[in-house]
Amino acid sequence: MIHFLFIMTSLSIFAVIYHHALYPMLLSWFAKRHPQKPISPTPRKFSKNNQDCILPTITIIIPAYNESQWIAEKIRNISYLDYPTDKLKVIIACDGCSDNTVEIANNTIQEALCSDTHIEVLSLEKNQGKVAILNQFIPQYDSDIIALSDVSALISYDALLIAAKHFEKSHVGVVNATYRLLTPSSVGERKYWDYQTKIKQQEATFGDSLGAHGAFYLFRTSLFVPLDKETINDDFILPMSIVEQGYHAIYDPSICAVELDYVDKKDDFSRRLRISAGNIQQLIRLFSLFNPKYRGTAFTFFSGKGLRITMPYFMIMSYIGSGLLITYPLFLIAFICQTLGYIFGILGIILPRIFSHKSFQILAYLIAGHAANFIGGINYLFRRLIGPLNRVHK
Repeated sequence: MIHFLFIMTSLSIFAVIYHHALYPMLLSWFAKRHPQKPISPTPRKFSKNNQDCILPTITIIIPAYNESQWIAEKIRNISYLDYPTDKLKVIIACDGCSDNTVEIANNTIQEALCSDTHIEVLSLEKNQGKVAILNQFIPQYDSDIIALSDVSALISYDALLIAAKHFEKSHVGVVNATYRLLTPSSVGERKYWDYQTKIKQQEATFGDSLGAHGAFYLFRTSLFVPLDKETINDDFILPMSIVEQGYHAIYDPSICAVELDYVDKKDDFSRRLRISAGNIQQLIRLFSLFNPKYRGTAFTFFSGKGLRITMPYFMIMSYIGSGLLITYPLFLIAFICQTLGYIFGILGIILPRIFSHKSFQILAYLIAGHAANFIGGINYLFRRLIGPLNRVHK
């Protein structure tokens, strides 16, 4: 029995260290030796040129539910994009809004700035949810490329030109943007997203970009596979279903989507519970991506998403096992380090003003994230999900 405990505890500690430290170090080492080549599209400077004729047609679909705060800025932002207006169509699908989102949207598209862009505001009577909106509207358009975007995210002006350059390669099926928070709720959240951005960029050099962010991403229309109505993290399952078909997902740091919305700490934990349930779901539905034929993508999917889902269980096992094996010096050190990490992380959660140093806040954000990962996963497995969330950040 002691040998089994020794082995399981050692494996659990290694899994925790590998996921949080060794895997990022490996990605960093590989990315430095295989840097991404920057894409340089022909600059249009908002004027017609001879290259316009070879650009793909793009339809941007923007699901909206009670977005009166941001809808006007979103429409103006879309109108600023540097892309031929005869090859761009924008669909704002107002999903049973109970506020004045539709009214504001219709007024904004009449502004001189927005008048040259083909923008349609569609108002649905009943709220159907984002997945239903995507399944309903994407097949209706025959453009070469579909772009999906959140209302509260502003897109860099040359995003479509850069994406179009990527799609010149026939094996590219998805192009992902870099996600930025305009106003992070904490130091921990800001550091976390900086870390996630770096990891995503490095994973893309090893294999395919894992998932996307609903703030903004693009894919070939012909590759769309209708989503199951119970899909939680649609912006992961949709692009990865395209990777399953043998196409590549590109991550381009020069395409930027800036999140305007602010999520307070109370809502943040509920949001992370929902995302964590989605992580379990996507692991089950995309299990085929662990197949070695996907090479680097299979490795990053296992080391990143796969281990993230199981990480709370490894952390529990490593802590309990270290406590039971405390008479061994190495496990004593492991137990003390884990105890101090959890104490400082929990203090950072309950006393953020006192424990405001970035180290405490990073620990706090990580512990809260793993707690949500554990609870959300259990909820999904036992079918105890709380109601739908309109927008999630990954």
